[in-house]
Amino acid sequence: MRRPRTSLIGLLGLAATIFNPLVSPALAQSSMAPGNVNSAALLPNPQTGKLESTGPLGLAAAIDLALSANPTLAAAARELQAVEGAVIQAGVRPNPEIATLVEDTQNKATRTTTLQINQAIELGGKRAARIESAERGRDVAAADLATQRLEIRAATVAAFFDVLVAQERVRLAEALLDLAQRATQAASRRVMAGKVSPVEETKARVAEGSVRVEFNQAQAELASARKRLAATWGNPSPRFERADGRAETLPAVPTSEEITNRLAASPALARARLEVDRRSALAEVERTRRIPNVTVSLGAKRAEELGRDQAVVGLSIPLPLFDRNQGNLLEALRRADKARDELAATEVRLSTEIAQAHERLKALSLEVGTLQKEILPGAQSAYEAASKGYELGKFSFLEVLDAQRTFFQARSQYLRALADAHRAAADIDRVLGAVAASSPIGGGQL
Repeated sequence: MRRPRTSLIGLLGLAATIFNPLVSPALAQSSMAPGNVNSAALLPNPQTGKLESTGPLGLAAAIDLALSANPTLAAAARELQAVEGAVIQAGVRPNPEIATLVEDTQNKATRTTTLQINQAIELGGKRAARIESAERGRDVAAADLATQRLEIRAATVAAFFDVLVAQERVRLAEALLDLAQRATQAASRRVMAGKVSPVEETKARVAEGSVRVEFNQAQAELASARKRLAATWGNPSPRFERADGRAETLPAVPTSEEITNRLAASPALARARLEVDRRSALAEVERTRRIPNVTVSLGAKRAEELGRDQAVVGLSIPLPLFDRNQGNLLEALRRADKARDELAATEVRLSTEIAQAHERLKALSLEVGTLQKEILPGAQSAYEAASKGYELGKFSFLEVLDAQRTFFQARSQYLRALADAHRAAADIDRVLGAVAASSPIGGGQL
């Protein structure tokens, strides 16, 4: 159904309201803190059983869902629980053995029966070394879990702002489609009045079709972004109505000193250091195994021929002539050296990653500021002037299309820069560790 015909002057007023490049009304409506959720119904996730809101979803709620229901994170938590069993087992002492020996089974009169208990005694600090190694393994598993939480959190933050930007891109494309339809109506009126050639109306309809394609693409991108966000908490079918937040509130760019301090205590580096400790503890376990254990035996012997019982005491010590555990010790020592090399490589890799993310965030922050203050206002002004001039017969429709295309490209570049900036900030937090709750990403309390 065709929309009611309105003057292009009134249309320009509508455009100025819709395309305010500094604070769009669509985002201004999200003035509540991102963590707030309306009173919509809560439905259980069919995959995890966790409750999900069917209303607006804030950043804090999305992070809570991801950290409590992400299947990869759940697997890392299971690994930590499993390692607890290794710590328990490391402290267990060797079981005693009971043995029996019967001599001369054919003749009961001369038969000899021996019953004894053998107990291995560990020497060289083997048990303490095992416990130390298992505890270091538990520390590594805990560090893996912490690192996985940071990765899930960063992925959730990036996906959340992708949804915010995709929502705004859909609103932009929808508004442009509305304007394109009105421009087609205006061209049709001018053709009917005999002021322009019918070719102008054809051009307007082609332009409207192009904008409609862009609108469909924006809707598809939004659907994909919503699924990526819901996948962080293990739900392939998103239930939330929309993402609620302000994409235009960029995170603060950390200083070089802050990055240096946080990098030294980053979870990834802590995990690499713990791996060095674990490998060193494993090497110590292999070193203690070079010392043989002693087996003490205690029992009784019944000699039927003598008609009496005899006490049996024994001591067994292996002779380390050939197997001194030298191969296993060498392997453990070289793996400890490897862990130290990997620690150095991790330091270099993380320094490079954080430097790249930091520079990218600074550049994107400058780009967003330039687009907000200079490019978008100029593109909007040019589009409004071209539209008004076309209404007065001073400009051709091609000039109006060119101005509209420029404005759409500038606005799309602005939205893309916003999404990239939030993604760069999420990468920084993934490497350095999430900031405290008092330092929100993109506004709102986390």
